[in-house]
Amino acid sequence: MTITRTAFIGLGIMGGPMAANLVRADYDVTGYDMSREAVERLVAAGGRAAASVPEAVAGADVVITMLPDSPQVEEVAFGGDGLLEHGKPGMFHVDMSTIKPETSCRVAQAATIKGIRPLDAPVSGGERGAVDGTLSIMAGGHADDFEALRPLFGVLGTTVRHVGPSGAGQTVKAANQLVVGGIFGLVAEAIVLLEASGVDPESGLDVLAGGLAGSRILELRRHSMIKREFAPGFRIDLHHKDMGIVLAAARRAGVALPLTGLVAELMAAAKAQGHGHLDHSALLKVIERING
Repeated sequence: MTITRTAFIGLGIMGGPMAANLVRADYDVTGYDMSREAVERLVAAGGRAAASVPEAVAGADVVITMLPDSPQVEEVAFGGDGLLEHGKPGMFHVDMSTIKPETSCRVAQAATIKGIRPLDAPVSGGERGAVDGTLSIMAGGHADDFEALRPLFGVLGTTVRHVGPSGAGQTVKAANQLVVGGIFGLVAEAIVLLEASGVDPESGLDVLAGGLAGSRILELRRHSMIKREFAPGFRIDLHHKDMGIVLAAARRAGVALPLTGLVAELMAAAKAQGHGHLDHSALLKVIERING
């Protein structure tokens, strides 16, 4: 199937650069966002502007949603002015938000009834990955639909996998978020330990990054964490929301994830201490506060 028209709903920190990358790859992209400035940035990059969801969706072959949480996805999908009401049969709906797996399943079921082809395809890689087109994309839904959109996904990410039926993408993303949150917490504790012991944290973390403890987080964030620079690439508020999704998924699956529970409490503490607008690496502020 040839994809000629793409609608992108949600042009924030992640969605904006993702939509711009599609424009640069010669996709015809129409964008909608509650923020006028976000839409204007897409237009400046060569995209088209829509004043509403129905206008964005009209005639689209693919609709991508990148929204903060389940309620926003449900509103855009199910509302009277929603994409399921105005999308044409055969259209793809790719939800790249991070939401509850059960929400993805409900949206997918309703889309299928309407003749729309749903995929839940959340991403990992943060703002840098969105800008560079190097995201990891984990997709749930029909394998044939995933294969039809593989070229589009290839514009947005470098690790692109079909992981199972509807909702599976969100479950994999939940697992991703528990690992990312846990690593941020451990890096924060390592910085506090090194500094309290009189060891240069720059040198110490450089060694860790080159050994078995190395990770993408150490590679990208160790220097900014040491400098206490927490400009948001992915906000504490969103990671706090995601940890709630992880805990709910664990309860549904009937498994105990004790370390995940601790990471969730640290995220909740960061939010309660007023750091919700900061990057999730600001878990360091919580660990510092614990240590006076």
